[in-house]
Amino acid sequence: MHGRSLFWAMMLAITSLPASAEVVQMSATGFETTQSITIDKPINQVWPVLRNPQKWWSKEHTYSDDSANLYLDGQALGCFCERLADGGSIAHAQILYIQPPRMIRMTGGLGPLQAEAVTGTLTWALAREGDSATRVTFTYIVAGTIRGGAEAIAPKVDEVLAVQLLGLKSAAESAAPPPKPPTTR
Repeated sequence: MHGRSLFWAMMLAITSLPASAEVVQMSATGFETTQSITIDKPINQVWPVLRNPQKWWSKEHTYSDDSANLYLDGQALGCFCERLADGGSIAHAQILYIQPPRMIRMTGGLGPLQAEAVTGTLTWALAREGDSATRVTFTYIVAGTIRGGAEAIAPKVDEVLAVQLLGLKSAAESAAPPPKPPTTR
């Protein structure tokens, strides 16, 4: 990417971050981050996009450098996983609770947290905002032993998850509405 293009991409990313992004609490052994954003699509159109991270998760935050390798099973104990080119795979998180179209709760250490002795709980909650918008909020709570301390990694995790939330918004708002069922006579 050329210097000027990179500058504008960074400025867009900074100015597009969700307004309510926040590391809520932090200590040497854990942290909590929460963010919210309004998506200008009804909940029944946002839910299927959320359930397909390959459509919105940034490839820069995958092990394979390809978001198409991500998938999310649709049931408790299902996997938020990634396929690797050599036939391997990565379990990013496991679904603990799923209630369409309202909530997905997973447990797992995302990214570099996978190599630490932590438990992380990531909750995605969707709420209707009128007839045509959806409020999406995630909360990620991490606790355990983090080499270097949680204070060092919490802001970075918050930033990476903000990028994913913006990706979800972009993908959901650009997705075609589901086809209407045929009318019967």
